[in-house]
Amino acid sequence: MTLADTVAHLSPEHWATANRLLLRKALAEFAHERLITPEKDGDRYVVRSDDGLTAYRFAAVRRALDHWEIDPGSLTRHRDGGELPLAAMDFFIELKDSLGLSDEILPVYLEEISSTLSGTCYKLTKPPVTSAELAVSGFQAIETGMTEGHPCFVANNGRLGFGVHEYLSYAPETASPVRLVWLAAHRSRAAFTAGVGIEYESFLRQELGESTVERFRAVLSGQGLDPADYLFIPVHPWQWWNKLGVTFAAEVARRHLVCLGEGDDEYLAQQSIRTFFNATSPHKHYVKTALSVLNMGFMRGLSAAYMEATPAINDWLAQLIESDPVLKATGLTIIRERAAVGYRHLEYERATDRYSPYRKMLAALWRESPVPSLRDGETLATMASLLHVDHEGASFAGALIARSGLTPTEWLRGYLRAYYTPLLHSFYAYDLVFMPHGENVILVLEDGVVRRAVYKDIAEEIAVMDPDAALPPEVRRIRVEVPEDKKLLSIFTDVFDCFFRFLAARLAAEGVLEEDGFWRTVAEVTREYQEANPGLADKFRQYDMFAPEFALSCLNRLQLRNNRQMVDLADPSGALQLVGDLKNPLAGF
Repeated sequence: MTLADTVAHLSPEHWATANRLLLRKALAEFAHERLITPEKDGDRYVVRSDDGLTAYRFAAVRRALDHWEIDPGSLTRHRDGGELPLAAMDFFIELKDSLGLSDEILPVYLEEISSTLSGTCYKLTKPPVTSAELAVSGFQAIETGMTEGHPCFVANNGRLGFGVHEYLSYAPETASPVRLVWLAAHRSRAAFTAGVGIEYESFLRQELGESTVERFRAVLSGQGLDPADYLFIPVHPWQWWNKLGVTFAAEVARRHLVCLGEGDDEYLAQQSIRTFFNATSPHKHYVKTALSVLNMGFMRGLSAAYMEATPAINDWLAQLIESDPVLKATGLTIIRERAAVGYRHLEYERATDRYSPYRKMLAALWRESPVPSLRDGETLATMASLLHVDHEGASFAGALIARSGLTPTEWLRGYLRAYYTPLLHSFYAYDLVFMPHGENVILVLEDGVVRRAVYKDIAEEIAVMDPDAALPPEVRRIRVEVPEDKKLLSIFTDVFDCFFRFLAARLAAEGVLEEDGFWRTVAEVTREYQEANPGLADKFRQYDMFAPEFALSCLNRLQLRNNRQMVDLADPSGALQLVGDLKNPLAGF
């Protein structure tokens, strides 16, 4: 590949398309979050720059939950009576004050926007695949076929730290096979923890293979070191080349860390960018690695301290699901984070607090693969794919419905029972909430029908909102205090506003299912759950799914305010940006 080839995707045509698509999303989501107020202008809407001199005009349909469906082809930009080309970088500068972008945040945010646009340009060069073709494709073809990323966040592919050659090697959409780098970490500074029934030596041999383990042990022996003194840690290649070889130089020099080389298996990066699916042996575990890259409001490191309790939290949740008849009946499973390894750099620990990215540079976890759990005829798809729209404007969800042979309402009901009913029950029965966005849920499909859901990303994302919950000591980290009036936002925001809003609008725009029909079905499945569980009636009244409205919690506002640490994970509700209310689409039913 020549130097010029690495930027071949950055053509004027692709750049213009990417800017149009991103501005459409920015106007829609910022209007939704009430950062901007589009004014009616004939049959169009207009949004003006801070100085009032630049105008963005567009046609839009307004849907439930104050969702703005903007026609990208209608979008134009005007100044001094003339039309200007659409340029996302200009837009953020022109509306800097409206968006609350500080002088410090603005250039970094622009870099994230630039990276997001560049990623879109790359996706535009890929051979087009229709949603109908994707609907009969394999799990990883769907995973790498996504074109949008998080539906709410405008700067959702920042990946600050990746050079262009690294983007081409490690971004999920490039589907480039990756071999992980393996380090030996001295046991005086490293710890391995695992779920019930897992022992380090045999687990490692299963994951790496006998010959690779022996090869790595020989590297240590060849340097006069005792392999028994070390634990093996898988590392993202970017992390080794860009961080550990330099930032952890003292550890390498003292032989606290020894580079063993690459493993033999090839992996594919997932939508979450630092998690890898084993493409050589799909039944083996996913590997999640530390990656000191800034992406969507966080440095994507992994905390060695957090890793220690991870397997225990997963075992606790798996046991809870297994022993609860309601959850079991929905078919819900989790893919457990079965083992974790973390390395503590004692000097950086002395110099920093527990939230510092310097404490999150070297750790990894192994998560079960969903592949071995499949029955005959079942396939997998990330739930994020439901919102995917192909180059012809057809959605993946619509393609699945067509393939299933069910009516849209029947298909939706099956999906809701698999994905949404377990969230309701976890909340009402256990005060337990997940982070159930599209990238954290895998759907098990059969001929386009959703059979069951698999939740993932457990230990870092779940919370129990009852401060008095009786939890085993090693699990207590997941207890959080959330004000009563904010508890139900875990469903209203994360599920209704951040996922169903888009799915309902998409199906309505395609003429597959009217919005009214969508929300009526959500209401019916909610009632069906409540009627089947009369013992929880008091809690249903206390936390009312049919309340007339709920608080609007704004995600972009978090990132625009602080794009390095959007939320304190120890106090998730403390950071919420609440701006007015949204009408609850269930209230009418």
